Amino acid sequence: VQLQASGGGLVQAGDSLRLSCAASGGTLNTDAMAWFRQPAGKEREFVGALRWPMRRTYYVDSVKGRFTISRDNAKNTVYLQMNSLKPEDTAVYYCAARMHWIVDYTTARHYVYWGQGTQVTVSS
Repeated sequence: VQLQASGGGLVQAGDSLRLSCAASGGTLNTDAMAWFRQPAGKEREFVGALRWPMRRTYYVDSVKGRFTISRDNAKNTVYLQMNSLKPEDTAVYYCAARMHWIVDYTTARHYVYWGQGTQVTVSS
């Protein structure tokens, strides 16, 4: 399975963006989907995860109430809806997946499949 992330762009603080992560080369038959981000010059950090099929979501505190992860199996796509964007949300965003859910879902090295990243820039 290959993941393709898209939807990034340059927006102003307070705006919204929706990132997409489309799977190809197979069905998105994974229990764990996640989004990470990497600000320039910093390490990759966890943003949120979706546990399937329970449809439970988990988020880092800094995005709770603003970001929402969802999944459309018919389109083989996972989304990250980002509202009320802040300049500190500026980063390259990556989608990731692994077949089975893991307790340590915030750690990037546990994910097998990765999208190529999409840049999100939020101006003040």
